[in-house]
Amino acid sequence: MHYYIISGELSGDLYGSHIIRSLRELNSNSRFTGWGGPNMKSTGCNMVMELDALSFMGFWEVFKNIFLIAKNLSFAKKNIKESKPDAIILIDYHGFNLRIAKYAHRLNIPVYWFIAPQLWAWKKNRINKLKKYVHRLFVALPFELNYFQQRGVSTFYFGHPLLDIINKQYDDKLKLLGKPIIVLLPGSREQEIKRMLPLMLKVIKYFPNYRFVIICSENISRTFYNDLVGEFNVELKFDKKILQLASGALVTSGTATLELALYKIPQVVCYKLDYFSFLIARFFIKIKYISLVNILSKECVVQELIQNDLNVNNIKNALSLVLQPSSKEVIIEKYNKLISELGESGSFDKLAQNIHSDLSRIKNHINI
Repeated sequence: MHYYIISGELSGDLYGSHIIRSLRELNSNSRFTGWGGPNMKSTGCNMVMELDALSFMGFWEVFKNIFLIAKNLSFAKKNIKESKPDAIILIDYHGFNLRIAKYAHRLNIPVYWFIAPQLWAWKKNRINKLKKYVHRLFVALPFELNYFQQRGVSTFYFGHPLLDIINKQYDDKLKLLGKPIIVLLPGSREQEIKRMLPLMLKVIKYFPNYRFVIICSENISRTFYNDLVGEFNVELKFDKKILQLASGALVTSGTATLELALYKIPQVVCYKLDYFSFLIARFFIKIKYISLVNILSKECVVQELIQNDLNVNNIKNALSLVLQPSSKEVIIEKYNKLISELGESGSFDKLAQNIHSDLSRIKNHINI
């Protein structure tokens, strides 16, 4: 089987690498062509597009790069047509990937989509396109199963992928040395890191009894971080093992908020867009919370500092609060409830088995 995988962000690149390994266990002769980053590349996937040409944050960033996005879309269509894959696996990256799904449908190539577009938050009118162009949808949030099934989309839920990833990252030999640790997770894209990290760094001076560590994105150079950090007393880490030792965190809203919950780390969620993007988002997005922890819990488990509320004083106060033992106890109790609702581990193997079986059925039907 030849699989064509498109991921536009680092988290999707990580998920893609696990999907590739699981599919290879089912058929060692499987071939993979991919859009992604270092994780997918490490599996031996034939990479045709790298992440640094794909990831844009906010409406304004997308608008500024509209010609590059159009160029990438044109390349994708041509490359798919020439490489003739047996199936296309799309991972998140909804705006771009929905167009790819439409094109693949025209070519009669089955499309399997992992990490559903958040149509429950905005752009609900896209559901008809999803139903028409996507052969099977694999969701990562429990409530999405019913949401999409009730709207006619062939949908499956096998548990959140982070359950598998964190189990593999955990190192029981790792021990805390010295001061307790506060981790900073400013995001995975350069533009969001430039916006978020300077604010996070400014609170360091208020917490002299803690050691601060930035969890860096592996697709971004150390030089980029060094230029932003300057003289601040902070460490850089390009792996996430240290998370299991952390006492608290400042995190840019995204998948990382759920990751911190799985590690039982009290957190303050930070989020800021350029003004133009924020105005559009406020008009279109109709959800009460932005962090996955709060969305899944249906209550304010972790504090969210958004746009104008995101300032040094508010960050300092919020972080001080979550570091208090009484607050930490309440947060972790709610984390545990959330984790119990995420399902079991093994999502990548189950997803791969589902795709492999379905694709084999399609092939056998064609050959009859």
